[in-house]
Amino acid sequence: MRRLFVFIISLFIVGQAFGQRANENSPTKQLSIYQDSLASLGKKFINDENDLERKNANYKFIKTLVSALKEPNSFLFPFDSVKSISIINSPDNRFRILSWHVINQDGSYRFYGTIQMNTGGPLKMFPLEDYSPLLQNPEDSVTDNHKWYGAQYYKIIPVYAQKPYYVLIGWKGNTIKSTKKVIDILSFTNNKPAFGMPVFDNNGKNPKRVIFEYTRQASMLLRYIHDQNLIVFDHLAPPDKKMKGLPETFGPDLTYDGYKLKNGRWVYIENLDMRNIPNDSDNEYVDPKKQAIQDRNLIHSN
Repeated sequence: MRRLFVFIISLFIVGQAFGQRANENSPTKQLSIYQDSLASLGKKFINDENDLERKNANYKFIKTLVSALKEPNSFLFPFDSVKSISIINSPDNRFRILSWHVINQDGSYRFYGTIQMNTGGPLKMFPLEDYSPLLQNPEDSVTDNHKWYGAQYYKIIPVYAQKPYYVLIGWKGNTIKSTKKVIDILSFTNNKPAFGMPVFDNNGKNPKRVIFEYTRQASMLLRYIHDQNLIVFDHLAPPDKKMKGLPETFGPDLTYDGYKLKNGRWVYIENLDMRNIPNDSDNEYVDPKKQAIQDRNLIHSN
């Protein structure tokens, strides 16, 4: 009996050892290790005051991220400890977008990202290459992932029209004087992404994406009201009529406009009555500038 007991205990110990070793080599464990590296590099490219150090950290971040996404079942891993980037899944779980920014020395921004498809198998992704400075007419341009109008997205809205597409709402830091936000359109043709589509009806104009620019000192509301199929936003205006050609001076004037989804298209509506709009904020989105300040304060307090 004693020998049998010792034998059972030995099997249990050996089983635990094998189980621990398997756990240490599991995809989730490996992804957790990658996540720790990404979180550290992300803090560096957001917070470091040296321009070259920020860029070097971002290059290492991209390389590490690609390695992480090649791991089995990486699509299911949330990377929720990596606060420097936005990760949002499409509501139909077809894909997710990872997007982030790096501040340049002159106060402008460069955006980075990728679309990761939910294949359930080998990695399929589309790197997003920020082409913003070279797009002369971004509101009228249809581009692919190599000529992306960079932004850090915080909302994906699927639209099941004759040709299905997704509305992307994002923050787009601009310069030391102004900030931008964007409503872009993502569609897939032959399983490849395209950005921009003339689905907006705006007083006779049909832009392929909508871009807002306003003073960096202001905040702008831009969010989706699901129950009403409505994108609502602050109406932006100059502080003086003489400045109507200077969007870097614009700010909210306490009125609201929107785009209402009708038959697969977004129709512009002026002067929305906000008393009929739920009064919650864009809690899905953390302003990267505010996050950087919080991280910096945390570092200095330790």
